[in-house]
Amino acid sequence: MSDSGLLQVVAVGIGAFALGCYLGLTWRSRHPEKGLAVDLRSSGGAMPELSALDDGMGEAENIIDSRDLAALDNTETLAMFNGEFKLVLVVRMDLKMGKGKIAAQCSHATLGIYKKLQRKAPTALRKWEYSGQRKVVLKIDTEDDMMALVKKAKDAGVPTHITIDAGRTQIAPDSRTVMAVGPAPDHVLDDITGHLKLL
Repeated sequence: MSDSGLLQVVAVGIGAFALGCYLGLTWRSRHPEKGLAVDLRSSGGAMPELSALDDGMGEAENIIDSRDLAALDNTETLAMFNGEFKLVLVVRMDLKMGKGKIAAQCSHATLGIYKKLQRKAPTALRKWEYSGQRKVVLKIDTEDDMMALVKKAKDAGVPTHITIDAGRTQIAPDSRTVMAVGPAPDHVLDDITGHLKLL
């Protein structure tokens, strides 16, 4: 094959690759129901509706702002890089919840973040699933500390989910009990929650 023939093959290959990337990105943004990454910018800046999780035991904090959208978008971007993903669950210790209550609230928080990511950041969710769905449970002293951690996570572009208890058993209604942070790469979550101790 001559040099000009080789050059043509390379040029066609590069063109086909670029066209494939463009078509793939366009298709993903138009067909999020197919389980591929959703381009959050394609919504024209409209806020998605996030329904609260309420199964009688606890409910989700239904607060979303532009940093939530950025965090979900950032999580999808982070999913493209190699490395392990984990989910961190942060439990408020000032509520004095029993072991069973903590387990139930951690389950609510895990399910809440899972549902949020399933719709808005499926690539990141799959990355976490392929990483063994690792979960780390940490403790935090107060609600104020938890809310400061929410801000820190959002500033870092990491999604969060807070479970709010219905107040039917051990604690007061509308108490923020457990916060899910991530899933995200280990090093990103360590920067946010590394100062907290294991439960």
